[in-house]
Amino acid sequence: MSGTSMDAIDAVLVELNKQTVLTRAWHSHRIPEKLQQLLATLCVPDSDTVDLLGQADQQMGELFAEAAQALLSEAGIRPGQVNAIGSHGQTIRHRPPAPEQPRPFTLQIGDPNIIAARTGITTVADFRRADIAAGGQGAPLAPAFHKHVFSDEEQNRVIVNIGGMANLTWLPIEGEVLGFDTGPGNRLLDYWCQKHLQRAFDHNGQWASRHGVNESLLQVLSGHPFFEARGPKSTGREVFNEIWLEEQLKAYQGTPSAGETQSTLAALTTETIANAIATLPARADAVFICGGGAANTDLMNRLESALNPVPVASTLNLGIDPDQVEALAFAWLAQRRIMGQTGNLPSVTGAQSQAVLGGVFLPPSQ
Repeated sequence: MSGTSMDAIDAVLVELNKQTVLTRAWHSHRIPEKLQQLLATLCVPDSDTVDLLGQADQQMGELFAEAAQALLSEAGIRPGQVNAIGSHGQTIRHRPPAPEQPRPFTLQIGDPNIIAARTGITTVADFRRADIAAGGQGAPLAPAFHKHVFSDEEQNRVIVNIGGMANLTWLPIEGEVLGFDTGPGNRLLDYWCQKHLQRAFDHNGQWASRHGVNESLLQVLSGHPFFEARGPKSTGREVFNEIWLEEQLKAYQGTPSAGETQSTLAALTTETIANAIATLPARADAVFICGGGAANTDLMNRLESALNPVPVASTLNLGIDPDQVEALAFAWLAQRRIMGQTGNLPSVTGAQSQAVLGGVFLPPSQ
């Protein structure tokens, strides 16, 4: 799994049976800086080319294969012991159905043919487009996995994934599972930190925690119409990126300091998640965080304050490391594809029907 942060590939080795999900090993594989820059270019509309796309598709395929091989080597597992690889790919464009988007599409790269050829393992990839073909958003897809592993008969739970973007899953005691993107997660925070501190990210949110929130700037940033839209809905770097942020700051009449802006961006992530939770059909009994945001102490503290008295904790409290949840979801979805079972939730994506997600790519020898 490589998400909208585009800094590393998360690889997990997972043993699945009907009821349990057992993580056998986990590996984080760094994406080289030059390739990160190429991917970032492809994510900005009107700045990409077919040649760049093809080069990045090939390079990411090789890198995903390297990540899988490194994981197996560390775990002492032979390729022949693995049933399949589930590869989400790297999203470079996501245009879900909308009035202004009459021809919706989503595109993930990282050639699965290369992954299958290099590893010798059947690879399942291209999970999102079947849902879009069925009229859905193509995202988020993890809620079906969240339902499988995190649902509880006595507790209304919310699972919040904070990656580059943030999304939530509503797991009620009774009723339909819901899920949708809430807006920016870590992406704008990381960009601002890189620009002003020359660091990849704000470790533990320490920089943001030392500054106050500029409430008028927060009001400007939170005025984007996406935040008022009801689900199903999804978004990505096409909408919330550095160009959008710089445009908002340029149009803003004030002059906040860099640290104040960082704190305000943290407040934007927090506020939009909290507001989204407030729109759910019933009161949440507990909120569990996964993704990179779970390691951001400042974000976690802000969420605890915004959602009080509802308890906020990491998914580690439910037995799964927050860094592994998304990758585990696509291992699970790959298994469902191999078994011919559906993987989407129409109540989440807005699809007209359930669909079997993904294509199967065999090694050349098969």
